[in-house]
Amino acid sequence: MADDPKKTKQPATDLPARGSSAPPPGVASSTHIATRRSGSGLPLVPPRPATGEGIKPSIADALRETADAVQEAVRELTGKTQLAVPVAVVQPTPAQIRAADALSRTLLSPRPPSGPQGSRGPSPPAPAPAPGEPAAGETKPVDMVTLKVDGREVSVPRGTNVLEACLKAGVEVSYFCYHPGLSSPAVCRQCLVEVVGQPKLVPSCYTPVADQMEVLASSPRALLARQQMLEFTLVNHPVDCPICDKAGECLLQKHYMDWDGKDSRTDFDKVHKPKVVDLGPYIVLDAERCILCTRCIRVCDEVAGQHQLEMAWRGDRQELVVAPGQRLDNPYSLNTVDVCPVGALTSKDFRFRMRVWELYTVDSICPGCATGCNIEVHHHQGEVWRLVPRENREVNGYWMCDEGRFTYKELRRARVAGARIGMGKGMPGQVASIDKAVSYAAERLGRICDDKGTVGLVFGAQAQNEALYALYKVAELLAEQGVPVRRYVLGRAPRPERQDNILRSADVNPNTAGAQLLAGPGAGGLAELRADLGAGVLKALWMVGEDVPIGAEELPALLPLLDRLQLLIVQAVHDTEIVRRAQVILPAAAWAEVDGTFTNAKGMVQRIRRAVDPPGTARPHLELVGLMSQKLGLARGQGWQGSPRQAFLHMTGAITATLPPPDMSGPIPAPLRGFARAEWGRDMPPVQLRFANARG
Repeated sequence: MADDPKKTKQPATDLPARGSSAPPPGVASSTHIATRRSGSGLPLVPPRPATGEGIKPSIADALRETADAVQEAVRELTGKTQLAVPVAVVQPTPAQIRAADALSRTLLSPRPPSGPQGSRGPSPPAPAPAPGEPAAGETKPVDMVTLKVDGREVSVPRGTNVLEACLKAGVEVSYFCYHPGLSSPAVCRQCLVEVVGQPKLVPSCYTPVADQMEVLASSPRALLARQQMLEFTLVNHPVDCPICDKAGECLLQKHYMDWDGKDSRTDFDKVHKPKVVDLGPYIVLDAERCILCTRCIRVCDEVAGQHQLEMAWRGDRQELVVAPGQRLDNPYSLNTVDVCPVGALTSKDFRFRMRVWELYTVDSICPGCATGCNIEVHHHQGEVWRLVPRENREVNGYWMCDEGRFTYKELRRARVAGARIGMGKGMPGQVASIDKAVSYAAERLGRICDDKGTVGLVFGAQAQNEALYALYKVAELLAEQGVPVRRYVLGRAPRPERQDNILRSADVNPNTAGAQLLAGPGAGGLAELRADLGAGVLKALWMVGEDVPIGAEELPALLPLLDRLQLLIVQAVHDTEIVRRAQVILPAAAWAEVDGTFTNAKGMVQRIRRAVDPPGTARPHLELVGLMSQKLGLARGQGWQGSPRQAFLHMTGAITATLPPPDMSGPIPAPLRGFARAEWGRDMPPVQLRFANARG
């Protein structure tokens, strides 16, 4: 398509060179390789070229290594010690096909980092190192490959595809079907490049690099081919950008403006396909916009592990459909909207609600569970409109679950926007200022402390580490004055039914690990709190967070126990039955309204950033704890009372000081390792998406 066929046609590399003798009948030459071809037309097992056919030796070596690796994979799969004939002359069987597919995915898919933070679940014991192999704890050297891209020398790990090498070298290559978190089918043919020594253009997303390879990504031949493929993609596209939700972050839009920008030559009726197709509970399909890149199919197959989408028909009538008897309802379905390079798949929750270029983005952490997926918070005019995943290969890769995307809706639901003082026991309280409510709470709590009454402190698993560290310091100072203090860790009740081996955790609190670490080894849970309330041990209870792991059927039994307290102080984000039993209610800011950190289930301390302002007079938990401690006269001018960053520095310094020396044996708990490696990071002001490049 890029060149005149008469000028570019060359003999196929799997035919004998001119002048060479053909192999005897019934005997296959090493240049006659029987290969299964993928849907893109490329052989999964590259041909093994004979010497003297115009292919560089380095590329030939890479192709031989790939063929040998496929033969080894087939040998392991079939259980044979040796194939009867070389793999090059064996007609592919289904087992060989599956092995080749698996090998290509292994070679071309990004590998998660090794180590305790990059693995899911407990790691098996490390085997003894073989002779010449690095011992445990040593880093194995990465096998690097050096190549040239448009004259620029670049080194990448062996197994990297040419597209990634081009992007690393700073050479832009357009693509649609490729995604670094998925396999590479090379179906869009938008990333064609020239490789010196190869007679035809090759898809860079599918071609592995080889040592001393020379890639011409910006040659006139490659640029013309990519422009023509882009025009071919647009032949039947509706070009309805003014009403498309993807406008502003559309790869097709971006590539057209960057690489083509010419008027359409289409003077015929375009192919019409179904529009507004309901694929599942969250997603709508516009089949006319679909460019058949198959990203969404691979997300379902490779990420969610459920085959729910596939292609039907052929040619320009081909379209995306749900698999027979299926609906697009897996827990990771909305990732298909993220990876869709155009506006074919749109979210019902975001559809026609906001133009993306009006949104601002802030990096944060999903509060939906203990996994701690890295996300972007997209907001506008003080309101959060959507959450999307942010790449972190040690935690969530490129994905997040559908449930986590909707946690932003809690920011608008049943919020405590002002302080209240009252009699508690479910009776309505009087609205008060923050200063008046804190003074009242500190005065009543001070009397109980003077009488040496037992004070309970609840470390909420929804609160930030910095606020919980401040509460820990309050507990220390109270104990120094001889006040009996009991600590409890509470949060939302676990949901075992949502646990999977991908990203979803049964623990639906974002900071359980941090709360348990900062509360200390003697902290109890709901059972201990209920027992202490029933025995009348506690005189006052101060809760940083309103969540309690209890169901609606058990709540009536807990409320009378709370009514026995002389004083109940709750720093609350949402209004609940437990909050209404408090004598003092202090409005707290939610996770998207504060700066701080969460500790996930792997012990990694991750930063959350303020995106929007809290409602009413709500304040961050840390600020409320600091005001209470000052009114109690426990601490004045302490660094951890100043700002979240100062509290973070004090907290990490104190925790790191408790770590054993490096020469001592024995494992260090994951949360302690996480705090030792934690960094506050730089300040990141909100960035408007119109300046943040395209997603997808």
